[in-house]
Amino acid sequence: MSEVDREDYSGQRDPLCLCIPVHYDFASSLCYVAHRVLGRMGEFLSENSLELSWTPIDLAALMGWRRGAPTDSHLLEEVRGIATALGVPIRIPEYWLDSRALASVAIRLEEHPAREATWRERVFSAIYEEGRRPESSADVEGLLHDLDVSSPQRENDGEGQALQRRTARAREQSVTGVPTFMLGEWPFGGIQDESTMRSVLERWARRQRLGNPGLLS
Repeated sequence: MSEVDREDYSGQRDPLCLCIPVHYDFASSLCYVAHRVLGRMGEFLSENSLELSWTPIDLAALMGWRRGAPTDSHLLEEVRGIATALGVPIRIPEYWLDSRALASVAIRLEEHPAREATWRERVFSAIYEEGRRPESSADVEGLLHDLDVSSPQRENDGEGQALQRRTARAREQSVTGVPTFMLGEWPFGGIQDESTMRSVLERWARRQRLGNPGLLS
């Protein structure tokens, strides 16, 4: 089952469906590339009863990076090279965005998977296709208005608490970058071409279903 199918499944869950958490950050251009590549793999995910659970984290907090820092020129070229190789046009921000408000909305929308997926698509498109830098409250409200969606209710434990907890949990899982696919206890980082991703996910799913959840080799 792909992420697109979850909302239309009437609450019924395939007992063979395997959920793969995907740690990501809206500020990461490589996560946008992954978002596009995985979007082309919907049929494969459905056929293999695999469900992606996109989980935002705060990579700047995880890695100790400075928000607003200029994007390294070597990193820019590396990401552009990956995006070109994978057939994903991209406009990369010139600095590391503060994505915390965007991530907090994504977390609060998770009770409605279709709305969360629509939000994720809108934010990624705004940053990496339209060249927008949605960091302020007004920017976030503007994106919500684009979708004709009212701002979801804030969490009782305060803005950003859930994001902090998820980031701490990612650190405990040995996550050191994004995107990271949690294949059981094994963090599989980065994004590859569709053929490689299919191979990795197929092998992992097969081992899971055979009761042998070790490494993929």
